[in-house]
Amino acid sequence: MQLSNTRLAFRMKNDTQLERYKLLMDYIDTYYKEDINIAKIEQVCFYSYRNMNRIFMALHQETIGQYIKRVRLVKTAEYLKYSDQSIFDIALEVGFSDVHAFSKAFKARFKVPPASYRKQVNPSFQTDLLLTLSPEVSCKPVDFSIEYLEEFDMLYLEYQGAYDNLKDIEEKWESLWLYVEQQELVQEDSVFVAEILDDNDICDDVFCRYHAGLILDKPLKRDPDGLFRLKTHKRQKYAKFLHQGPDEKAVETYNSIYAQWLTQAKYELADLPTLEFLINHHLDPPKDQLLTEIYIPIE
Repeated sequence: MQLSNTRLAFRMKNDTQLERYKLLMDYIDTYYKEDINIAKIEQVCFYSYRNMNRIFMALHQETIGQYIKRVRLVKTAEYLKYSDQSIFDIALEVGFSDVHAFSKAFKARFKVPPASYRKQVNPSFQTDLLLTLSPEVSCKPVDFSIEYLEEFDMLYLEYQGAYDNLKDIEEKWESLWLYVEQQELVQEDSVFVAEILDDNDICDDVFCRYHAGLILDKPLKRDPDGLFRLKTHKRQKYAKFLHQGPDEKAVETYNSIYAQWLTQAKYELADLPTLEFLINHHLDPPKDQLLTEIYIPIE
């Protein structure tokens, strides 16, 4: 039986190992498009690659190299789906210097060459999705506003798995809530935010990443414990939408956003996570009154 990431973390006897792991993840998340070799990994985490890879395997069930390669290929698929960049430019953008090797790796993962994949999902993707939606969804107008979010810091806990596994996601939120209460980080005006990092139409469900987070009103006095991590969101432009209702119905809102708004408004998506601000979830209202603000990053 596989242990959850949180349980594995607490079973690590050496807290220094966990800190080294978090340093490595912060580095990979930021620089995965660049050349990441063994020497750089050892320099970042102050640990031998062999030992760090053992820790990584225990938490991810894949090696560091496999993780980086998979993240790069998923990102290329997102670019093929949502942008008009050339395949050559996309390959270079995500860190593949050998386009032939990139095409071979892409086909091995997605079963078709990059050019064929693009024909399947872009530009016909939006039209096909419109045709498959129910009349209620496809005809419903999508209200939105354009807003800038100023720079903010967030404390978060990562969930990895299917986005419709609401039970496990809820457990992450409960763990976050307990921790921030213990650390006395919750205020009356505290803002909880989720990050959606992967497109579940592209990324395998088992690898989809979701961050349950709290926006910090002041810097932490010390590094967060366990698998809790910190990150900074720079000032960014977003299209803001409102979802009202239970979380399991959010997929209908997202379908409307990507099928209607994206084709009509013609905004170019920015290569950043989608954010969900949980407006009243902490008040535990009836499910049909839950409010979630969805922020889609745009250029």
